[in-house]
Amino acid sequence: MDRLIAEFDRALRAVAGVVHAARPSPAEQVPEKTMDEQRKAHVAALMRVNHVGEICAQALYQGQALTARRPESRQALEQAAREEEDHLAWSAERIRELGGRASLLNPLWYAGSFALGAAAGLLGDRWNFAFLAETERQVEEHLAGHLEALPAEDQRTRAVVEAMRADEARHRASALALGAAELPEPVKRAMRLASRVMTTVAYRV
Repeated sequence: MDRLIAEFDRALRAVAGVVHAARPSPAEQVPEKTMDEQRKAHVAALMRVNHVGEICAQALYQGQALTARRPESRQALEQAAREEEDHLAWSAERIRELGGRASLLNPLWYAGSFALGAAAGLLGDRWNFAFLAETERQVEEHLAGHLEALPAEDQRTRAVVEAMRADEARHRASALALGAAELPEPVKRAMRLASRVMTTVAYRV
């Protein structure tokens, strides 16, 4: 019961944006450069997409940890979730700096991802980590695309996205080391399609 209460509290804080980073933002020592309003709005929308991705990752890992079978699997997932909290805080801070806002659909993104994570955990740890590894691989690709789309002068946002991408790569490597299975190609394609829908909607809403 205590664990369920703790998970519910974490969910509320993630959706409400009341999350504090354990690590300082990578942008902390990077000076802000002037951008016109159109570019600022574009970057803020990109960071809103990234923030939604971190909401989904947080929910996915919490759902997976809740139903993981081995203690070491649960510990690895909970560690990944804690690091995603840093990403949540960093991206939310950058959105505020740019004058943007978080997605209005965050509760929906969280609920869907949590359900998917819990279902993956019920399939067993190999498939649980398979979902984690594939999720992180697709997030890495997504962040790489955002790095290319960022204005050259916006080094603050770039520092945040690069740090997030490095963490995602580490999470994927950890999942593979823990025995992740290889997801069937149709499942990977379905995940890419769901991601495309999420990023398209989150850019605007």
